[in-house]
Amino acid sequence: MEVKTVGLACDHAGYALKKFVIQYLEEHGYPYKDYGTYSDQSVDYPDFAHALAEGIESGEVYPGIAICGSGEGMTMTLNKHQGLRAGLAWSIEIAHMIRQHNDANVLVMPGRFIDNNTASAIMNEFFKTTFEGGRHARRIENMPIRK
Repeated sequence: MEVKTVGLACDHAGYALKKFVIQYLEEHGYPYKDYGTYSDQSVDYPDFAHALAEGIESGEVYPGIAICGSGEGMTMTLNKHQGLRAGLAWSIEIAHMIRQHNDANVLVMPGRFIDNNTASAIMNEFFKTTFEGGRHARRIENMPIRK
């Protein structure tokens, strides 16, 4: 995967893991832009998911990493945006598949359900896996809402 600047977003439940993600990105030399939140005080995850989505849509960042408690809220909100393919990964195998078959451009992780070692392994897999294309490209082209 070609990395431009990694966009980050989380809610309060994902804040601790996002701090680890920032450390990971710095250690691996990936530039990043943090769209918040910036503490563990209760917030509404859609606010930060939409900010990240707009950063990806504008080309300011690519790819994205988002974190909330279960990962589901961020995933649902991000996937409301056309052109975003947010995939929720809690294992290395899922991270591989969301890149290889779905060309995910946002990795979503469940902050309350994985530890830092698992998150590191997931990010390693996400960044190194390429999109397979072929029959999967046809499926990606068919994802946008039909009018």
